Amino acid sequence: MPPPADIVKVAIEWPGAFPKLMEIDQKKPLSAIIKEVCEGWSLGNHENFALQIADATNFYITEKNRNDIKNGSILRLTTSPYQTAIQLHERIQSSSMDAKLESLKDLANASRDITFAQEFINLDGISLLTQMVESGTERYQKLQKIMKPCFGDLLSFTLTAFVELMDHGIVSWDTFSVAFIKKIASYVNKSAMDTAVLQRSLAILESMVLNSQDLYHKVAQEITIGQLIPHLQGTDQDIQTYTIAVINALFLKAPEEKRQEMAHILAQKQLRSIILSNVIRSATPINDEMAHQLYVLQVLTFNLLEDRMMTKMDPQDQAQRDIIFELRRIAFDVECEPNNSGSIEKRKSMYTRDYKKLGFINHVNPAVDFTQIPPGMLALDNMLYFARHHQDAYIRIVLENSSREDKHECPFGRSSIELTKMLCEILKVGELPSENCHDFHPMFFTHDRSFEEFFCICIQLLNKTWKEMRATSEDFNKVMQVVREQIMRALTLKPNSLDQFKSRLQNLSYTEILKIRQSERMNQEDFQSRPILELREKIQPEIMELIKQQRLNRLCDGTCFRKISSRRRQDKFWYCRLSPNHKVLHYGDLEESPQGEVPHDSLQDKLPVADIKAVITGKDCPHMKEKGALKQNKEVLELAFSVLYESDEYLNFIAPDKHEYCVWTDGLNALLGKEMTSDYTKSDMDTLLSMEMKLRLLDLENIQIPEAPPPIPKEPSNYDFVYDCN
Repeated sequence: MPPPADIVKVAIEWPGAFPKLMEIDQKKPLSAIIKEVCEGWSLGNHENFALQIADATNFYITEKNRNDIKNGSILRLTTSPYQTAIQLHERIQSSSMDAKLESLKDLANASRDITFAQEFINLDGISLLTQMVESGTERYQKLQKIMKPCFGDLLSFTLTAFVELMDHGIVSWDTFSVAFIKKIASYVNKSAMDTAVLQRSLAILESMVLNSQDLYHKVAQEITIGQLIPHLQGTDQDIQTYTIAVINALFLKAPEEKRQEMAHILAQKQLRSIILSNVIRSATPINDEMAHQLYVLQVLTFNLLEDRMMTKMDPQDQAQRDIIFELRRIAFDVECEPNNSGSIEKRKSMYTRDYKKLGFINHVNPAVDFTQIPPGMLALDNMLYFARHHQDAYIRIVLENSSREDKHECPFGRSSIELTKMLCEILKVGELPSENCHDFHPMFFTHDRSFEEFFCICIQLLNKTWKEMRATSEDFNKVMQVVREQIMRALTLKPNSLDQFKSRLQNLSYTEILKIRQSERMNQEDFQSRPILELREKIQPEIMELIKQQRLNRLCDGTCFRKISSRRRQDKFWYCRLSPNHKVLHYGDLEESPQGEVPHDSLQDKLPVADIKAVITGKDCPHMKEKGALKQNKEVLELAFSVLYESDEYLNFIAPDKHEYCVWTDGLNALLGKEMTSDYTKSDMDTLLSMEMKLRLLDLENIQIPEAPPPIPKEPSNYDFVYDCN
């Protein structure tokens, strides 16, 4: 007879004694269980003891998480979180350097557990740590010359404990003094500082800036970009990552009127070129966190364009109208005529003719063209940059089109406006950076005016594609669609420089795009005749069963999922996989991302498939409802799903990418006997169905298909028949 569901068999350790095998009744109060364990080892004052998970995490068992205990778990009897907090609170104030160092190390490890953290914070532990940082360390700085390694470790463990405690979100960041901020900033501003101390200090500054607008102003007064730059010129990628994270945080929280000023300072300090040479082009491969920070910096930099993108041109503003006059002057090499040269009507006629050649929609008053937002004044800025910095190409495009027949001319003005709008959409100008995206483009770090240069390359591409398509004004939207496809395909290849991007576009001519489209169309061909449709209907269930088996096999292989925390660099991982008999989901926490499959027996938790009630996706997931508004970005919502079991229990997932999201939601729906509706299933169905249809429609009459592949022929006795064609 199987044991009751509320009885869990575990092993319990106690230092200096043999482990005990016990049956824990989950219906009994935890205090009663701890008392029973203590009595077994003749230990009094059971209220001073607690149970911990005996693994690297050392998390305490509480009434809230006791249901996580599974059969076969190994627990450890230890002092209660309250007693441990009191002991560590006293020990870190010891006058002995060795005792203080050891206790701070223990505190840094213990602070990862929220139960302990709450007890330590209740003892005003955060204030004690901040006081030690503000003033206590100064006494030890005098010993720094003779005990430098010890001092570095002391400060490192103090800051690590502080970071871990704050990570639980129990204490508000707004409670810290200016003296504490100054001290942390001083560790960042020093040229020679212990790596671990510098890393923790940068992490604290980033969290301060992101979590409090008031602290942003205080941190901004203590830290300058010039003081952060040297940390990027080292070789430690973790330090570089934290440094860029602080710069991004300052950038993100800066008031809008100060962002342009900050961007100017970053340009003066040559941040872009330093990142390019020391990070992007360094010998060390870029890890995911660094890629994310570079992506955030890229997004924030492009977001500086939003103001111009959303600014309408004032047709009555003479300074803005002068920019249009400048475009006309450069294109047609004309000087401004004096007021008495010819009649007003003649000059108006001349201007109208030239504005038509420049490709504006409104020939009389081109300023009206720039009242559309987006792209607003940003389009005019791009046109002027192109005219001044790529003058030959600008003049050639304008003169080429002005000499063509009216219906075949590529309107430069209209094209530039629509292209600027398209580029803003592609680069998502004005949108906040996504929390889990790593999609940065190295080529945008190779030029101080990368967006303008990007435009210059693309406007020349547009003109080239227009000629290749032999387009007329009616084909304008078709040309823009082709150009978008060319740009997107080139960007997918992640070119390292703007020249490389330009070269990739050269290979993506209109003819090549047609070939790619034709190939894709053939792969997705859909025959409509009745016999073909009947054959499709007959084959479809077989293909769907094949897809279902593939999804279930992938669930059996398992996937590593990330637990999103408030500090991305401290992420935890967990693994989930389906049992080979498709009856149980095995899952459990991991210390780091695995290199291969994780065996079932190392995953402590189980969820019977029979207990699963439903699969919930997107914003309906409980872990998406819990998150703050800033974290509810579109990408995370698209990757979130939850499994509902029992009455109101959930197993929450955030897939690493769209592919894994589709695999898991399909597989779980298949287990529940529901339809698989993901985009991935539709794509697989189309591909496999098309292949199977083509195979079955091959003319194979009187052709015997071998059951085994033909043998590989022997090597020839000599290779005299091989010759050089050149």
